[in-house]
Amino acid sequence: MRGAIPSPNIWRHPDVYELENRAVDPDGVLERAMREIRDWAGDVVLDIGCGTGFHLPAFADTASSVVGVEPHRENARQAQRRVAALSNVDVRVGVAQSLPVADRTIGVAHARWSYFFGPGCEPGLRELDRVMRRGGVAFVIDNDATRSFFAPWFRRSVPSYDPERVERFWGRHGFARRSLDMGWRFGSRADLEAVVRIEFASALADEFIAAHSGLEVDYAVNLWWRAY
Repeated sequence: MRGAIPSPNIWRHPDVYELENRAVDPDGVLERAMREIRDWAGDVVLDIGCGTGFHLPAFADTASSVVGVEPHRENARQAQRRVAALSNVDVRVGVAQSLPVADRTIGVAHARWSYFFGPGCEPGLRELDRVMRRGGVAFVIDNDATRSFFAPWFRRSVPSYDPERVERFWGRHGFARRSLDMGWRFGSRADLEAVVRIEFASALADEFIAAHSGLEVDYAVNLWWRAY
């Protein structure tokens, strides 16, 4: 839809991205960290860039209601099918820059590798200012490009990504950071290689696969968060 920023991995390969979602953070580090900062039990959760809805059921377990917003219409349809039996979840087609959500209605917002990558996402931050209610918290999850096995591969894949500039950006906008170690843990080598090939250009993916054995990948992330 208009204003959408393509996400080549999940937009082109939703089935493989599902494998990645299953492999990411197998020990639940991210969920524990978010709940320590601001639990969403009994509250309204907004999942921005929800994709095919992988995280929606987990939020719905304890939230009073959950809204997933996704710009890619087929992904949104898949998300709707995933949560069809959950009466407290609503999936809407929309973009972070113009959220289909009423003012001051959201207690917890969640954006995981979705649009909010630092400089350039100011329109989305203005929308968060509009939809978050007093006492709410917004979480943004992004790569920590300074450490872990995954970091140098990410930096090579996105050479324009400047971690210091990104950190300054989030600080100016009132976000704090928690640096976390999570990882990928796959059930098979074929699954790992398939995911690597949707995340990196072909030549770099070949290097990554040749340099790494096993089914687990050391992977660090930044959890950016702001109270409203």
